[in-house]
Amino acid sequence: MRSGADLTEGTAEKLAALDAVVAALAHAARRQILMTIHFRGSASAGEIAGRFAHKWPTTTRHLRVLEDAGLVQQERKGRSRVYSVDKSRLALVSEWLGWFER
Repeated sequence: MRSGADLTEGTAEKLAALDAVVAALAHAARRQILMTIHFRGSASAGEIAGRFAHKWPTTTRHLRVLEDAGLVQQERKGRSRVYSVDKSRLALVSEWLGWFER
């Protein structure tokens, strides 16, 4: 049987990560960017920006928020940055929602 201390080990870090993920997903444009990258498999910053009506700096700010939350990762390919989804961070949301099923 696990002790109370074992159950709370890493909880603060998980909650901070969950807060970052939820905050990143709170904006409709970021959710759309995340879905775009997911369904394409990966996408360059230019490809992502081309799908939205807002300006380039706005797109890069949204990408930075998603990256800081750990939802996307980037890889440099020549002069481009190619983004892909990091699904492990999305698992935090599933885990949190799972508490309400018990």
